[in-house]
Amino acid sequence: MRSKIGALLPLLLVVFFLASCASPRGLDEPPLQIPALKPGYGRVYFTRPGEFSGSAIQPEIQMNNEVVGRSVPGGFSYVDRPPGKYAVTTATEVENAVTFQLAAGETKYIKTTVTPGILVG
Repeated sequence: MRSKIGALLPLLLVVFFLASCASPRGLDEPPLQIPALKPGYGRVYFTRPGEFSGSAIQPEIQMNNEVVGRSVPGGFSYVDRPPGKYAVTTATEVENAVTFQLAAGETKYIKTTVTPGILVG
């Protein structure tokens, strides 16, 4: 039993160290200021939960074949676009896609996640 605990100790220390590096915004930091949506545009937010598993994997997010950001653990980003039909894709071992219609003044939210695969994660 002792050898199992001794083998896990270095792993636990690494996990503790990495977890202590990721800190939320401090109370003394100003709040994020997101600009108002321009008339005639819609906004798309991309979010990803702050899970430790797969945190090193940060695939590009493409919207209509244009890179608009990365899927970052515990992060979010957004883009403003004119009304129209859009396809959002991300890829690691497999490509995932979602298509939608965006209207003027509308806000869409797309949640991204990373699931462990055979080669990635």
